[in-house]
This record gives sequence, structure tokens and C-alpha cells, in this order.
Amino acid sequence: MKVTHPEKLKPKKVIVFDLDGTLIRTKSPVDREMATLFSQLLATKKVAIIGGGKYAVFQDLFLRKLTDRGVLLDNLFLFPTTAAAFYKHHHGWQQVYTHPLTKLQRVKIKQTFEKVFAEIGYKEPKKTYGKLIEDRKTEVTFSVFGQDAVTVLGRKGVLLKEQWGRKHIKTKMRIVTLMQKYLPNLAVHAAGFTSIDVTKKGADKAYGIRQIQKYVRVKIKDMVFVGDAIFPGGNDYAVVKTGVDYVSVANIEATKKVIRALLSKAR
Repeated sequence: MKVTHPEKLKPKKVIVFDLDGTLIRTKSPVDREMATLFSQLLATKKVAIIGGGKYAVFQDLFLRKLTDRGVLLDNLFLFPTTAAAFYKHHHGWQQVYTHPLTKLQRVKIKQTFEKVFAEIGYKEPKKTYGKLIEDRKTEVTFSVFGQDAVTVLGRKGVLLKEQWGRKHIKTKMRIVTLMQKYLPNLAVHAAGFTSIDVTKKGADKAYGIRQIQKYVRVKIKDMVFVGDAIFPGGNDYAVVKTGVDYVSVANIEATKKVIRALLSKAR
């Protein structure tokens, strides 16, 4: 159920966030204010992050920027590559599980991207940065401008991705639809503004919610999910089928308001 009143967040035991577009701008380091608010939240609640990025992205763009690290990280649970892997903290980060794609599956995914691009006459941008199709073992991801666009271009790269995402959403969703048609035994997710992720079937954010219930031992009714793409076709939308309460945010500034509400209710 969609939650619109902050008072309803008060009893929640686990706060679950999307990463890209919710806690950070696309492929960008978390800002200082968000890092501070998030650290304060960890002192009062158990928190999980389910994102499409690989584990290294969680570490580089988010965890290393937290203002208060240490024992409170035991309250944090990470689900990178759309919950195809899970990490928890206890005397350091430990991998709880991983569901890698087979080598054959990863090759097939790459070939299918090329097949779909040819079928629809897709033309890549004149300038790209880094790998367009990245093999993350548990996930294969296509990114329109390449994996390093924001690293190379900084804020300009963020704006470039956001503009493309708004202008070419139909093209992106057409690619997603065809990829899913040709890969019926895998799961295809529209991620961020310019990315498409392919994982094992069943590895989505709904799966992540259920794994939180299993490993953190908190019922779904005692969780709330916060994400920027909780709409049909969005990569957060899968959580709706779990029955979890959720808060839809437009951007990281809206997420900050949610965290402030949680902190004010916790005092």
C-alpha cells in the first residue's frame, strides 16, 4: 500500500531503499546531507538497500561516504544486482548469498542485446564512456552512454543520462520488452534512466523484500520501501506484489524528507 502520511512510518522496523535515484543521483557519490541523515537513521532503525548496481558501486558511491561508520553498520543490509546477492555487516562485510548467471547465460544475454538493437535499428550515441554492456556475474547490464559516463563527465554525465531517459523512455521499454521475449527464462529490468539489467528469473526487488523477511526476521508488514520508480515498468514496481507498504519519491531531496520524518518520529 502506498504510504502518504509520515505518521504511518513510525512503527516500521525495517526501512528499505532503492539506491540510484533514491539515495544517490545516478552513478554519483552520496551527498553529505544524505550521508548524515542515513547515518542517523541507522542509529534508530534497521535499513536495507536494494539496487541494480554491483557490490563495488554500493561501496564506492555510498558506504565510504557515510559520516558515522562502525558498529551501526550491523543495522544495514545490502542487496546489490537487484537482490541477486546479499551482504550483511558483522566484523566487516560478509556475503550471505549470490546467484550468479552461468557463463552460457551471460553470453546469450550479450548476443540478445545485439539482436534486439539490430531489430529495432537502435543507434548508440556518438560518444560513449566505458563498457556499454557490463558483465556483473549475477547480472548483465546495458547502459546507453557506457558504465563510466558519470565518472568521466561528472554532473554533465548525470544530466545527459537524465535527459536521455526522459526523451527515449519508449525506446528503452521496447528494448526491455523484446529482451524479455527472447529471454523468457531470465528477468529483464528497466533500471535508472539509461540502463537495462538482466538477472536470473525471480531476482527482483520483490525477491529482495522476501529475503529481508527471511534473514532479518522481520515481517513484510513491518517494513516500508522507498523508491523513485514504483510504477508499472519501473524497476521498483515489483515490490508492490509483496504487499509491502511503500513511499514513492521523485528524487533524493524527497527521500531526505522521508528520512527526516522517520527521525522525528523516532525521537
